[in-house]
Amino acid sequence: MEILHIENLTFTYPKTKKPAIENIDLSINSGEFTVICGQSGCGKTTLLKLMKKELAPAGEKSGKIFYDGVLQEELPDKKSASEIGYVLQNPDSQIVTDKVWHELAFGLENLGIPTEVIRRRVGEMASYFGIQDWFRKKTDELSGGQKQLLNLASVMVMQPRILILDEPTSRLDPIAATDFISTLQKLNRELGLTVIIAEHRLEEVFPIADKAVVMDSGRIIASGAPREIGDKLSEINKEHPMFCGLPSAVRIYNALGIEDSCPLTVREGRAFLEKHFFNAAESEKAELTEIDKMTTEYEHSETAAIEMKNVWFRYEKDLPDILRGTSLKVYGGEIYCILGGNGAGKTTALNVISGLDKAYRGKIIINGKQIKDYKGNSLYRKLLALLPQEPQTVFIKDSVREDLADMLEILEIPKSEREKKIDEISKKLGITELLDKHPYDLSGGEQQKCAIAKILMSEPRILLLDEPTKGLDAFSKLTLRKLLRGLKQEGMTIIMVTHDVEFSGETADRCALFFDGEILSADIPERFFSENNFYTTAANRMARGLWKYALTCGQVVEKCQNSKGEAT
Repeated sequence: MEILHIENLTFTYPKTKKPAIENIDLSINSGEFTVICGQSGCGKTTLLKLMKKELAPAGEKSGKIFYDGVLQEELPDKKSASEIGYVLQNPDSQIVTDKVWHELAFGLENLGIPTEVIRRRVGEMASYFGIQDWFRKKTDELSGGQKQLLNLASVMVMQPRILILDEPTSRLDPIAATDFISTLQKLNRELGLTVIIAEHRLEEVFPIADKAVVMDSGRIIASGAPREIGDKLSEINKEHPMFCGLPSAVRIYNALGIEDSCPLTVREGRAFLEKHFFNAAESEKAELTEIDKMTTEYEHSETAAIEMKNVWFRYEKDLPDILRGTSLKVYGGEIYCILGGNGAGKTTALNVISGLDKAYRGKIIINGKQIKDYKGNSLYRKLLALLPQEPQTVFIKDSVREDLADMLEILEIPKSEREKKIDEISKKLGITELLDKHPYDLSGGEQQKCAIAKILMSEPRILLLDEPTKGLDAFSKLTLRKLLRGLKQEGMTIIMVTHDVEFSGETADRCALFFDGEILSADIPERFFSENNFYTTAANRMARGLWKYALTCGQVVEKCQNSKGEAT
């Protein structure tokens, strides 16, 4: 039974000529799990917000949206508020109260539900989502994963029939993201809830979807069962950017061109590889032995660009320490990735390195000089720059172009050279078409790319990045990876905090796990990821029975093609 029907929908934002979405036709059945994917700025968020009239952006709209057979404009406000749930990308943007229990009750109170019913529903939902232990906590004390789970529970307590989610896992660590997607699957199967989710991280969500919808430049270019999407994209364009965003198993299958059923999950991908390359492990013994001999200490001839020596930090005197004797050494011209759970202290470590927060014990040394010895703004004058986790905080002007020009003016770059520099960085990051837009009118991924461009305008020798791939599609990550590797070749030192294991595995020189207030097990990616079960790539989980140190889809495909153990 059809629950949502969209007919010839076109929408254009104010002061823009090109529609954000155009001629969208989409049908969603009751109880269906639908994933919507596409490059940053393709119109996913716009489409989702138009599905819920309370969140519909201002602009020119044509076409029709029907919910349960009723035209959206004729849908009663109470029915729309209670039956169409929406979870935003940023957990902090949705929380409106100071206590967890009050947040759960807030929506029901606004619907005028009797108190005894509210108490019963809140208790049931808190039990279902495992919120009992932090039921009376303040919302600002929660981790990112807890906040997103609270947002989901606060929507589900209203008993919606449709749940719409806009990249809900973009700010979660790999374990929290997997748990969150598993919860969505459970809600879909046990309650018959209709789920519509826009997502870039497709490894977990793609295999459990009933329908996948691929968008490009505001249009739907492919729609169907997940196993069919790869073939549909091939019919359109085998070089389409969305290919690199598909799950690892699908990418490996398509690259090898073997006649078989397309695998979607890690389990299916492993079975596929073992079936067709069952003797590969024997041929890899020599290489595995050689890699096992690699030293766990990263050797570099350069002097350390950044050092933390036994650093301790807490936000307030009576609060627990966030950094507990943290030590690290990052060499010049190195890309160093820090991974770890939400709330572990990764962002705090970056803030301490950048001088935004001051440690009460220990030493921070930048280019051989203690951070306390940098006077005024000398640390930030073409030496060190930080990209914060929230890209919106970088923008202060009414257009991206003005923001970039403002940075160049601060650096006293002559006016005659500014436009050339803006043009160069815009082409590198693919943001030329965004220059004249207001930063707040951009999608999350577009904001991230523009914020990176502004930070790079300061020409730092040390770059600190806090979740730089958040909101980026797979193709944009490829562009960013090439950019970072190019900056490394030019001698730039980069420290990156990220939840993106695939990106760090392909980009970093060394990776480290942040846990319990300190850096653990820093090592080269091949050794770091091959020894982990959860903080590793999907490609590695699939291939480790054959090739333990293969991290990326490209590496797995190359080993398959070179393998002498292929089945005939």
